Amino acid sequence: MASSHGSSPVPRPSGGGRDGIYHKDRDPSSPRCRPVRSLPDVCPKEPTGEGRGLCEGPSVVAEHDRWTVYSSKVNLPAALNDPRLAKRESDFFTKTWGLDFAETEVMPSFYLPSITRENFGPYLQETAQRERIHERCKTICPNKDDVDAVSSITTNHDKSRAELDQVPKIFMKPEFALDDPATFNAVLPWSHFNSAGGKSSRDMASSRLLQEKLSHYLDVVEVSIARQISLRSEAFFHAMSSQHELQDRLRETQRAVAVLRGRTAAMDRVMCQGPLSALRTALTRNNCVKLHNKLKLMAAVHQTQPTVQLLLSTSEFVGALELIATTKEVLQQELQGIHSFRHLGSQLCELEKLIDKMMVEDFSMYARSDLNRSLRDEPQVLEKERLESLVFGLLRQRKLDFLDIYSDEMIMAAKCIVTQCVVDNVSQIEEIDTEVVTKLADQMRLMTFPQWFELLKSVFDNFLLFLQRIKATLSVIRNVVLEVLDSNQKNRLLEQQAAAAGSGAPVPAPVPAPGPQLLQGEAELAYLTHEGLFISDALNEAQQQQQQQQQAAAAGGSAQDQSSAGGSRPQPGGGRAEPAGSDSASGTTESSSSREQGFQAAGGATMASGEDMMPSELELGRVANNIQEMLYTASDVSHDRCVKVLMARAKDGSLERLSSAEFVCLSQAVEGFVRDTEELCCRRSVSLRGALQSQANRFVHRFHEERKTKLSLLLDNERWKQAEVPAEFQDLVNSIADGRITLPERKTPGPEERKPSEFLLVDGQKYAVVGTVLLLIRIFLEYCQCVNDIPSITTDMLTRLSDLLKHFNSRSCQLVLGAGALQVVGLKTITTKNLALASRCLQLVVHYIPIIRAHFETKLQPKQYSVLRHFDHITKDYNDHIAEISAKLVAIMDSLFEKVLSKYEVKAPMPSPCFRHVCKQMAKMHEAISELLPEGQTQMLFLRINASLKLHLKRQLARLGVVNDGGPQNGLVVVDVAFYTENVQVLKSLERLDLNMAEIWEQKR
Repeated sequence: MASSHGSSPVPRPSGGGRDGIYHKDRDPSSPRCRPVRSLPDVCPKEPTGEGRGLCEGPSVVAEHDRWTVYSSKVNLPAALNDPRLAKRESDFFTKTWGLDFAETEVMPSFYLPSITRENFGPYLQETAQRERIHERCKTICPNKDDVDAVSSITTNHDKSRAELDQVPKIFMKPEFALDDPATFNAVLPWSHFNSAGGKSSRDMASSRLLQEKLSHYLDVVEVSIARQISLRSEAFFHAMSSQHELQDRLRETQRAVAVLRGRTAAMDRVMCQGPLSALRTALTRNNCVKLHNKLKLMAAVHQTQPTVQLLLSTSEFVGALELIATTKEVLQQELQGIHSFRHLGSQLCELEKLIDKMMVEDFSMYARSDLNRSLRDEPQVLEKERLESLVFGLLRQRKLDFLDIYSDEMIMAAKCIVTQCVVDNVSQIEEIDTEVVTKLADQMRLMTFPQWFELLKSVFDNFLLFLQRIKATLSVIRNVVLEVLDSNQKNRLLEQQAAAAGSGAPVPAPVPAPGPQLLQGEAELAYLTHEGLFISDALNEAQQQQQQQQQAAAAGGSAQDQSSAGGSRPQPGGGRAEPAGSDSASGTTESSSSREQGFQAAGGATMASGEDMMPSELELGRVANNIQEMLYTASDVSHDRCVKVLMARAKDGSLERLSSAEFVCLSQAVEGFVRDTEELCCRRSVSLRGALQSQANRFVHRFHEERKTKLSLLLDNERWKQAEVPAEFQDLVNSIADGRITLPERKTPGPEERKPSEFLLVDGQKYAVVGTVLLLIRIFLEYCQCVNDIPSITTDMLTRLSDLLKHFNSRSCQLVLGAGALQVVGLKTITTKNLALASRCLQLVVHYIPIIRAHFETKLQPKQYSVLRHFDHITKDYNDHIAEISAKLVAIMDSLFEKVLSKYEVKAPMPSPCFRHVCKQMAKMHEAISELLPEGQTQMLFLRINASLKLHLKRQLARLGVVNDGGPQNGLVVVDVAFYTENVQVLKSLERLDLNMAEIWEQKR
């Protein structure tokens, strides 16, 4: 065993081997194993002067007790050579000492060459022939000792097999155990020893036989075991020697490990314990700081509800909502799972719902107080800051229907404005007893028009002030909405820039703000982290912290810029500047607030949540449009209430009975109010205009009926005599000639009144007129004046004026041409003077029809020009009427000529009585119409009369058989004709009239 124990497994090269083959060194003088080299001293002793060894230091395995070989719980050789395992466990070390204890690949040494199969090529080629011969010899001639050993082993194995077969199989079973009753009875059959007769010699023999049998079995087994041991003795003793050698190696390894552990303990004590203690202390400090911040945060969250109550007492809803939102975010992220705050989240939700209701009620109260206060109070916007806070809070909570509340209050306020105006005006009128007449509409109908008109103007004024106030309030609301929309767009732009920066895309540089701005997340954190209860102080503190951070960052950035610049630029001294250290920049990090460091993430999350709670851009745009629609609604409501006032007055038809001047005043007031509201609200409301148009239609109907009736009465009482023209009518005509189609203002009579004239001068022509026509001119000027004052009734007024002109034409025709004046007025006859005067009056009206048409054309839209055709029809009717009067005058003389000339005889004396009578009637006709009709018309009329005379004279001469033969009868006729011609040409304006009397003679064929 000694030799076996002393054999070394390390192969050594033989000096005499010619083949270069490594052989085992069998020299007993060679050392059994390599000497153990000591590890280098990587951890020298501390220079303290103490004599303690390094192995006395603390162990890296056990913190307190020194580890020894006896501390091992498992025998390593036994564990590694466990025969029960088919193969070594792969997780032997890791399952006991953790996953960090893992086999790692050993890196190849840089000092050893890489050995491959090619290095053994020469050796294998040299020994290949001998190896083949050796293998062939072993097959042909086996070793005698091996043959004998094999044969003896086979014989002994067969013999031991036969002996072991004698042992019962029960002893060979793996589950053999004598504590089992069945096994015990099978091995020791006690039934043979329990006979009733007691112990006998037979029983004794049986027991000795059983004992001998069991002894025999034991001997057989022991012999078999000894034989097996003898067969494996060499391997056993080799294993024993290897075990001893392994124990020697383990002892050496143990000593080396002890030295290594000692040095490691010294390294731990000298180099690790101090830094680890510093790190542990720093970690403890950080944990304490985090705990302190957490406790401060919990204290701030604990003060949330009292702070919210304080904010609500001052109506600071936005601050309360932001505080609640921030607290909820902190509860979900920083303080999640804290038992004492398990009910705070639900309480905050209920408080938020309560704030929603309070904001809605407060906004309703604000709208009511703002709209119902005196309209002349200043300022126009009541408590602007309160309104902005309410609107921002409602937008933040997505209560986008707050405009409906304002709309309802606006409608109620509009009703109250009308009621208050009526009450104020009625209180100043003593004739109206409010106790008897209780309804406002009845009270308005009892007013006179000036009183009611003053009431209407006060209503208009109040509604204009009302709309100005609403517009100012809605402007403030719109500005808040636009600010929120702009903030959302900026936040979206920042998110896009951050996303572009994260993806590596170029980020546009943001425009720097004019000053340090307070971020939304930091402002929200200020509510929670401030120890006091004043929000302004908290915001100031957060802003100061941000300024400090910006200053520190600017200082660090400037230092870094200087260092980079100094490192790249050579100094004048020839050397290079040392780069600036980071101590100055790192020092600023210690000055930042621990509270802000601890809750930076919470603040960012709160800001994100606040953005998520805000309405989207589409919703905000819809709210902005609704605000504009609200202003339109206010204008419509104001107009509707004014329509109520107008309709209450018009219920009994009082507006229809207004004079034209009064209705014009009413129309101007309404148009002015409508125009002012359109400029103020940029909305064209149609309700008040529609009501005015309805009243205007009724007014136009009454206006027209009154003037038509008046014209009918004037015509029925007209005696168709030339009337004097007062100076005011001449002035009226002159103003029309100057282009002023309006009624002139009434002038106070001066000390020297102008005398009326006989004729009306129009564009240099004299018109002999009757009084009715003068009034007709004034009437159609009244129509034109109404059109000027009320443009909306132009078409209706044009139709009515056309009807009036038609009525004058038809009625005058009935009275003059139809001789209706004989029965109506009591004229004895319709004279030629009456006819000429009527014709001249008609001509005057025809003269003014184009002027009226042009005036109405300026008031019409191009698409309405078709109604102007009425004037063309009227002009044609008037010209036809004038032509009929001229024909009537000619017919009068024609009947006279027919009657007189039918009795004409060609005989002396000359001139004949017949022609004398004709000349007398011609002179009367000229005297009647020469002063009424102009010269041209008079000449044309007498030419037609002369033609009638020639026709009748020609017929009479033909009947008498007088021809132009120069005879006595011809001479007599020539004398009469000369007398006639002389008398006619003597008449005024007829001197150069060509009578052409030769046509009376028959032309010879």
